[in-house]
Amino acid sequence: MTSTHHGPRMAGDGRREANAATVLRTVLDHGPVSRGAVARLSGLSPAAVSRQATDLSRLGLLRDLPESAGAGGVGRPRIPVDLHVGAIGGPVAAGVHLGVPGSTFALVDLRGRVLARRHFPHEALGPERLSEAVGTELRAFLGRHVAGRPLLGVGAAVGGWVDPAAGLVVRHDALGWCRRPLAAELSRALGGTAVRLDNHARAIAQSEILFGRPAARRSLVHLFVGNVVDAAVGLAGVVHQGPGAAAGDVAHLPVPDSTVPCPCGRSGCLEATASNTALALTAVRRGIVPEAETSLVVDAAAAGDRRADRLLRERARAVGRAVALLLDVLNPDLVLVTEQASVLEPDYLEEIRGAAIDHSHVCDDPERIVSPHAGPATLPVAAGTVLLNPLFRRPIETLEELRSAKAAG
Repeated sequence: MTSTHHGPRMAGDGRREANAATVLRTVLDHGPVSRGAVARLSGLSPAAVSRQATDLSRLGLLRDLPESAGAGGVGRPRIPVDLHVGAIGGPVAAGVHLGVPGSTFALVDLRGRVLARRHFPHEALGPERLSEAVGTELRAFLGRHVAGRPLLGVGAAVGGWVDPAAGLVVRHDALGWCRRPLAAELSRALGGTAVRLDNHARAIAQSEILFGRPAARRSLVHLFVGNVVDAAVGLAGVVHQGPGAAAGDVAHLPVPDSTVPCPCGRSGCLEATASNTALALTAVRRGIVPEAETSLVVDAAAAGDRRADRLLRERARAVGRAVALLLDVLNPDLVLVTEQASVLEPDYLEEIRGAAIDHSHVCDDPERIVSPHAGPATLPVAAGTVLLNPLFRRPIETLEELRSAKAAG
């Protein structure tokens, strides 16, 4: 979805927007919190904080809470302010992650907490029917769960090469999509509701920056290992997109010691070595599971199947060797790894860490290699973050854009 502005922006508008974003982000990090504390934490004047808190409350993003129990005695009462969550009338965002075998829908609040969730399997659908089917199912999901709360819009996350500004899936080989106008297609299916689109690796990275560990705001690398393997880089709180929003394609990153053939003609490429597809096919070939489903391998390992456990550890070490390459090139404060088994079971994360430390020339701190803060809810929370991140960066302008899109629809 492209941004639209109504007339030229003045310098005062820019200051107001920046101050509003600072107040909103401070409340996200520290709320419930008094206005005086927001001023101290943010460096803004008490008068500026009061103005912005009033504006953000009028827009429905903040709300006053009952006076703090410890605020008695002499002086003005300290009325805490918080994001408008956990109450009737608080705004919500929808998120949809479009995967290869299925999609996940979610409703999240302003803190990125999942209020409702549903999985929609669609392996049998062809690429031409997929977006329409997802839109129809998502509309029914929202009809059941929004329940009168203000719906800000929809964030959509998908693998492959995604151009967020144009709302396009430029290329997604596994889904057979090329220059697919997914944001517009979903918006039409939802009656004009605003839809923002991004690559899922960037969305998860931004979710970690917005809602996760403080180190992510300094610098991070995110490696996503699923049916699609891709990556994202964040510096000073901003996720890099690059020209044409093509940054993050690591499918053919060479994995040390891997000899797995790749369709590109080479061997040892990361996606061919470590993707869910590669893992599941290997599991079937070894007789571990009857069908090529990664979740079956994970379940078998959890049930005590040593062959499944051994295969997942092999995959984790391959992922760790790729992490070592990324560490040596970028040396970030945080390396985020989204890989199904390690998200669910810390032992596999330890395998990733061990292989990364063994192969990296710069990293001797395995604790900076982590799984996403949202755990099993990572994908739906990240999809919601595609919509929420611009709201926290430009709250007034973004709300205007979202509401204009809805009115136009």
